[in-house]
Amino acid sequence: MAKHRFRNSYLTSAVSVSLVLCLIGLECVLLLSAGALVTRMRENMTITAVLSPDADSTQCARLETILQLGNRYSSYTYVSKEQALQEHISSLGEDPTAFLGYNPLSASYEIHPTDAYSHPDSLDIIASDLKSLPYVTDVIYPRDLADLMSSNVHEFSLILLVVALVLLLVSMVLIVNTIRLQIYSKRFIINTMTLVGATSWVTRRPFVLRNMMMGLLAGIFALAVLSGVVYYVEFKLGLLLFPLTWQNIAFVSVIVLSSGLVITLFASLIATGRYIRMDNNSLYEI
Repeated sequence: MAKHRFRNSYLTSAVSVSLVLCLIGLECVLLLSAGALVTRMRENMTITAVLSPDADSTQCARLETILQLGNRYSSYTYVSKEQALQEHISSLGEDPTAFLGYNPLSASYEIHPTDAYSHPDSLDIIASDLKSLPYVTDVIYPRDLADLMSSNVHEFSLILLVVALVLLLVSMVLIVNTIRLQIYSKRFIINTMTLVGATSWVTRRPFVLRNMMMGLLAGIFALAVLSGVVYYVEFKLGLLLFPLTWQNIAFVSVIVLSSGLVITLFASLIATGRYIRMDNNSLYEI
């Protein structure tokens, strides 16, 4: 009967720790998702380099070579005069050639910067470099939007970090209390081992190893649950959370598994240490 109760207590603790580790993993997924969303928004910014009317194919090829070099630009698209005219007609509903007799629009390149070069200062440098080219007449880019996004991203990141730290603290407290309740039923065994001369580590070791194994298994279970949630959201609902790269998967896995091991380690040391230092009479008062 006692063995059955211990198994039930151990299983209850493992489930509780698994749920808390799911919360920690969910925090990591939300942080990665927020970072991926910000990156996509920044890389979707468009810098329009308007070409001079007499720009030829050689100059266009030279500009494309510049855009392909380095790590400033993620992609670019050439928009011919005819394409610009069709887009103008589609958006405004009027054809300027009908009353001008010619196409007044110029060819251009729509350029998307990388995340690292989407900040306001970087956009200013890019625009200045493009304007210095003799076959580029104008450069149009969303400077105000970049300023607004930069300030909002900073505030949003700070809020997310504070929330993540608070949730992490709550998770640690929950795991510590769960393990302390589990070890509470063994307080008399701990006291007996201390009375017969067992060292502090000998007394702690079985509880530490058992709970760390529980933390590892709980972490694996939590990762399985998170994998199911991510799969359902991304492949069933069609909502992209974050890129499923091996770096992101490894990051979440390491955080969840290490949290399970480290928190159960310290929780076991703290809980057993309390009962090791406690005298016989106090054991009946708690």
